[in-house]
Amino acid sequence: MRICVVGVGAIGGLYAAHLAQLEDVEVWGYDVSAEHVAAIARDGLRLTGAADLVGRVEARTDAAAIPPCELGIVAVKAAFTEAAMAATAAVFADGAVCSVQNGIGAEEVVARHAPRVIRGVCLPAGHLTAPGVVNMDAPGTTWIGPFEPRPAAPAEIAALGDALNRAGMPTEVEADARGAQWTKLLFNAATNPLAALTGLTHGELCDQPPLRRTVTALVEEGRAVADALGITLDRDPDELISAAARENHDHRPSMLQDALAHRPTEVDALNGGIVRAGVEAGVPTPLHAAIAALIAGLEAGWKD
Repeated sequence: MRICVVGVGAIGGLYAAHLAQLEDVEVWGYDVSAEHVAAIARDGLRLTGAADLVGRVEARTDAAAIPPCELGIVAVKAAFTEAAMAATAAVFADGAVCSVQNGIGAEEVVARHAPRVIRGVCLPAGHLTAPGVVNMDAPGTTWIGPFEPRPAAPAEIAALGDALNRAGMPTEVEADARGAQWTKLLFNAATNPLAALTGLTHGELCDQPPLRRTVTALVEEGRAVADALGITLDRDPDELISAAARENHDHRPSMLQDALAHRPTEVDALNGGIVRAGVEAGVPTPLHAAIAALIAGLEAGWKD
């Protein structure tokens, strides 16, 4: 089996390095960082932190140098999905591609370039510490299921789930992965932008009663949209937020990391996605609209 991971940085690197441990899986990677790809070619893709292993991944900056792959995993930032999929479309001309990206809307972009799509939800966390090196901050479950408008075959979804489980990335195959996706969406949309705006870690954010009440209000507004769309959350996001504050108090959410580095954030796929879904469902989302506007303003301030 040949699998290509599109974006072998923070999250994609976790999947690629684990899959490369399997003898029956040939792992390729696409990434635009020449320095990162060169380090992988020289030393392999190394994971530190919660995992300690090296994966031999055939990484390339030129997608034309990657052979056709039966399966794919897309792990780039939401804003780069279109460009990454346009570059790798030929790799997946007859393949099934799974998005494990934050927020909602990525599957629709992937479907414009791949014949069959898998909806994915990723809980493992990581960050790039050096070219060719990814720190696995925390393990976690991955959920995968069909993307309803253009679904992958059940056998393809099962094959990806089996490979990930054998590689040490716990994965659950679902008939409908929207519940898991929206649970993570509400968790991230309620906490990540507030951390980016305040500079507080996840735990510090929850330690402030007014901010913690705002987090709950954002969860409830998003939950109303999910209910209107007929999506049943698989867990309570508000409870998960409290648990994360206890267990990982000093965690810097990805949007805070982006803000500190003055990088574009994924707010459009998170709060912006909820706002668009609310319009579709006829549910008002003023809090999420305000948060999206504030983050957009924050980003605008960096341009000078």
